[in-house]
Amino acid sequence: MSNIWDIIIVGGGPGGLSAAIYGARSKLKTLLIEKGKTGGQAATTEDMENYPGFAAGTTGPGLMNAFTEHAKHFGAEFVRNEVVSIDAEKKIVRCKDGTEYKAHTLIFAPGAVPRTLGVKGEHALRGKGVSYCATCDADFFTDLDIVVLGNGDAAIEEGNHLTKFANSVTIIAIHDEGILDAAPMLQERAFKNPKVKFVWNSTINEIKGDGIVEAVVLKNIKTNELTEMETNGVFIYVGTVPQTDFLKGVVNLDSRGYIITDDRMETNVDGVFAVGDARVKYLRQVVTAAADGAIAAVAAEKFLIEEEGFRDSVLAESRPVAVVFWTPMGGKSIEMMPMIEGALASGGQSVKLWKMDTYRNQRVATRYGVVQNPTVLFFHRGEVASRLVEDEITEVAIKAKIDELR
Repeated sequence: MSNIWDIIIVGGGPGGLSAAIYGARSKLKTLLIEKGKTGGQAATTEDMENYPGFAAGTTGPGLMNAFTEHAKHFGAEFVRNEVVSIDAEKKIVRCKDGTEYKAHTLIFAPGAVPRTLGVKGEHALRGKGVSYCATCDADFFTDLDIVVLGNGDAAIEEGNHLTKFANSVTIIAIHDEGILDAAPMLQERAFKNPKVKFVWNSTINEIKGDGIVEAVVLKNIKTNELTEMETNGVFIYVGTVPQTDFLKGVVNLDSRGYIITDDRMETNVDGVFAVGDARVKYLRQVVTAAADGAIAAVAAEKFLIEEEGFRDSVLAESRPVAVVFWTPMGGKSIEMMPMIEGALASGGQSVKLWKMDTYRNQRVATRYGVVQNPTVLFFHRGEVASRLVEDEITEVAIKAKIDELR
């Protein structure tokens, strides 16, 4: 593994591709590993009307292809392989074929896949009339009657799309009549579409068919009444499941398996970031995944600069180094800085001064247990020799520490 990448991105959806664009454009050695085609779930959405800049709409496959070519244009490299394990601390990625890749930073973009119902007949008839992707399979149902389960944006948007092919689309919604969770524009379009019908207060209890979908058994959630309905196909849109099994024990996940990050997309592991639908977030859309990727790549670049600077200027320095942790946001830091700098200057060239802005770089402060500003850590040969915190920091105390290190 002599070839060490600046950034390795695991996953090629819009979040991963955006990170690749930003990373490569910053002249960072950027590798994206994806087990299938790039684009993720976005590449399965034929009609995309809410991506900024495309008033007339665009296609998911077309947009994701543009993302991919954009990343390649700036020099990002792509490998088709399946990642099976991660050493987050050492930044090593291991693939199914035994290949290992090492990086200085990692960005996880594993995405999420459609959630299954788990009802009788669903698994056996998957690909035989049961589908989770209208873009992929719509044309197989030309002039046929189909049902769509769900009441959110995906179900209503894809239901509308399916009417371009199917004879009729019946949307099975769990809510009372007229109530959907989709965007108002999508609802209005569905209600006005003559090919769209609705069954309210219901879900699917069973999918029937002999080698191909022939009917569904609907269950009314209020009365528990079961009703059989003939259909040629079933499209299911009941949420997604994050693809993070390979990250269990690697980074912190929430109870549902989504990756926990801060607003810089960083996980609980230094230099490891996560973007897109697989992380905890309020809105899962292509545009927010793209934003995640941009933020993560910029944060990764800053991490590299900070770590390299701290390593070269502090840890590798032959002289003792006084690292002053401070914040420009006011308080004692600003008041005491002139005194601190003056006291350290009295030591001449025997001690080097390095200022660390904790507002911009909390990572190093956390690593060394710095919780108060200002704090002065005295490093010698890469190790903390001593420290002074807030009221302990006086001109006399600083000069005494300098004398100890001489």
